[in-house]
Amino acid sequence: MKKEVYILAIESSCDDTSAAVLKNDEVLSNVIANQEVHSKYGGVVPELASRAHQQNIVPVVQQAIERAGITKEQLSAIAFTRGPGLMGSLLVGTSFAKSLALGLNIPLIDVNHMQAHILAHFIKEEGCKIPPFPFICLTISGGHTQIVKITNHFEMEILGETIDDAVGEAYDKSAKILGLPYPGGPLVDKYAQQGNPKAYQFTQPKVGDLEFSFSGLKTQILYFIQKNVKENPNFIEENLYDICASIQYTIVEILMKKIKNAVKQTGIKDIAIAGGVSANSEIRKRLNEADKHWGWNTYIPKFQYTTDNAAMIAIAGYLKFLNNDYADISVAAKARLKVTE
Repeated sequence: MKKEVYILAIESSCDDTSAAVLKNDEVLSNVIANQEVHSKYGGVVPELASRAHQQNIVPVVQQAIERAGITKEQLSAIAFTRGPGLMGSLLVGTSFAKSLALGLNIPLIDVNHMQAHILAHFIKEEGCKIPPFPFICLTISGGHTQIVKITNHFEMEILGETIDDAVGEAYDKSAKILGLPYPGGPLVDKYAQQGNPKAYQFTQPKVGDLEFSFSGLKTQILYFIQKNVKENPNFIEENLYDICASIQYTIVEILMKKIKNAVKQTGIKDIAIAGGVSANSEIRKRLNEADKHWGWNTYIPKFQYTTDNAAMIAIAGYLKFLNNDYADISVAAKARLKVTE
């Protein structure tokens, strides 16, 4: 009988402190402490984020172990986010993971946050299909927009990425222009569902086949709102749903066009999405339609594994554990880390 592997994972790359326990590839617990402190600043304040991580990390880890119904002595290894992310936040998780691994005398496993978003697809969940190799993954979050070809668990190649802003920033900054609270992306999605996506037209950026650019679109939305508000001070209130629907339609059109280009270039029809923005309802809908229209096989993660969470760090840690791919105690957090590193 094979010995069960229990992985405790810690995720502290940005503004959520999370800890999870996996038994092999199944989630026993996934605890997330959100930081409310940033909403009044309209974005994440790094210094406040790292302080909040320091307050949250012990209770969050304790809760994850308790909810998993195990003791810390049963743990096989500790996995943690090495990067990319905010340096101060990463340091809290890295230091804690090192101390705990040393104290329990078990292996330490460093995880690339961007790889973990993709590997979340390998968490064993009822009703969720696991993508076969090779597959293409559209990784979309507040800090990243890229199309990645995945040949095996840890062999990844970036086919195309954003040359400026990430898609999450385009959502949040559009929301800010409309006077919506932070984080605005989910609100744009919510209001868009009640609006007409063809009400207003925004031009798509002219960049390479597999490249993205959102800074021009953001500027276009800003000028469009300023011009209309000048003519009618109530323009946003009277047309909020239609504005959100038109912004969302443009963004999703850009994303779908790039995936189509990637399928054409590689011949791979197994398509996955990952990252915080993959929780977006329109992207999910359009990908499901693509199955029928173009014969793709699409893989959409459960909502709880799209935003930053420790379960995705744990599955990446489990897969590295199976390869005996451990980190040295001298491993350092790295704020900038490519998905291929």
